[in-house]
Amino acid sequence: MKVSRDYLLLLAGQFLGAFGDNFLLAAILGPLTFQLGAGQITEQGVNAQNALFSAVFFVPFIVLAPLVGFLNDRMPKTSWLFGGNALKLLGTAVGFAGVWLHAGAFHPSRGWQVVGYAIVGIGACAYSPAKYGVLPEIVPSERLVKANGTVEMLTLVAILGGLWGGATLYDHVRSLPLCYLASAGLYAAALIFNAAMSRTPHNPAATLSHSIGEFGSSLRSLITHRRLGRVLLGCGIFWFAGATVRSNLQGWGLEVFHQAGMTDVNNQELAWLKVGMIMGIVAGAVLAGQLHRVGDLSWTRRYGMLLAVFIFLLGAIGGHWGLPAVVIALIFAGAVSGLLIVPLNAALQDESDHTKLGKTIAIQNFIDYLSMLAGAGFLAVLTAFGLTPTGIFVALPVALVLLSLALAMPRPKPSANSR
Repeated sequence: MKVSRDYLLLLAGQFLGAFGDNFLLAAILGPLTFQLGAGQITEQGVNAQNALFSAVFFVPFIVLAPLVGFLNDRMPKTSWLFGGNALKLLGTAVGFAGVWLHAGAFHPSRGWQVVGYAIVGIGACAYSPAKYGVLPEIVPSERLVKANGTVEMLTLVAILGGLWGGATLYDHVRSLPLCYLASAGLYAAALIFNAAMSRTPHNPAATLSHSIGEFGSSLRSLITHRRLGRVLLGCGIFWFAGATVRSNLQGWGLEVFHQAGMTDVNNQELAWLKVGMIMGIVAGAVLAGQLHRVGDLSWTRRYGMLLAVFIFLLGAIGGHWGLPAVVIALIFAGAVSGLLIVPLNAALQDESDHTKLGKTIAIQNFIDYLSMLAGAGFLAVLTAFGLTPTGIFVALPVALVLLSLALAMPRPKPSANSR
C-alpha cells in the first residue's frame, strides 16, 4: 500500500523535533564538563544542573496533561504539530537571548536558558499527543501498529543522534549561541514539514471541563485496578530509574573517566556512556519479544531487582576496573530495563479497555513523566545532601528494591480484549 504524504511529513517533523530536543539539552549541559575540569564547579553542581533542566522539561507534561488533551481534540492535531514546534522555536529564542546578552557569563545567562528550555518542554508537551493522535487519521488501520513502531524507532534514533550531535558541536565550537542557532534550524525545519501536512479533523464541541473530568475518572480507574495499577507502577519505576540515571551520567561519567586515568574528557566521550545504555535498552526490548508472550509479567519483580543490581555495580566499580567494565555494566543495565518495560507496555495495551486506549496511553504518559520528575527530584535531594554521582548510583538501587517489592503481579482476569 502506498505510504501517504502526510505520514512521511509527520516522520520527518517528528525526527527533527526529537533530535532538536536532545541536541539542545546536550549543548546546554556541555559547558559543565569543561567547568568541572577547570575546577569551577563540583560534581554535585553538575548533577544539580542536570536535575534542574530535566525537571523544567518534565513539569509541563504533568501540569498541562488535561489541557493539551482538550486542545488536541478541539483543534486539528496538525495545528498542534505546528504549534508545538513553534513553541520550541520560541524557547530556543529565549535561551539564545540569554547567552547572547550575557556572552561568556555562565550564571547570568542560566536563568534565561532555564526559562527557554521550560518553553521547549511546553512545546514538546503540546506536540506529544498530537503525533500519536494524528496517526489513525493519516494511516490505514491495518498499518497502525507498524506506523507506531516506526515513530518510536525514529524517536530513539533521534535521541541518540541529538545527544551525540549536541555534545560534538559544543566540543568543537565551545559556543552556546551557535548551538542555539543550530537547534533553531532543526525546529524550523520540523515546523515546515508539519505545516505542509493536510489539515486533519477536529471536534469543536469538545469542552475543557469534560476533558478534565474524563481524564480524572480514567486515572482513578486505572491506578486502583488490582493488576493494571501495578503495571503502571512498573512503568513508573522504569522511568524513575531512567531519569535519575540519565541526569547522573554526566557527573558520574567524569568521575569514571578520571578514575580510569583519563584527564581531558569531553562531552563526545561522555555521550558514549548514554549510547551504550540506550543500545542495551534496544537489545533488551528485542529480547523481551522473544522471551515473553503478551500478559506474561512473571519476571517483572525480578527485572526490577536486577536493574537495581546493575545500577549498584555502576557505583561500585566506578572506573577502577577500566572503561570496558563500565560499558558492559551500562549495557546490561539497559538490557534489563528493556526487559522490564516492554512486557509492561504490551500488557497495558492488551488488557485495558480498547475503546478507551487513547485515554489509557495519555494516563500512562502522565504517570511516566511524573516518575521522571520524581527521578530528577530524587537526584536533586541526594545532591543537596552532598552525595557524589558515584554515591547516587549506590543509593538509587535501594529505592528500586523497595519499589520492586510492590510488583507482584496478580493474574489477569479473562476479558474480551485478551488474545
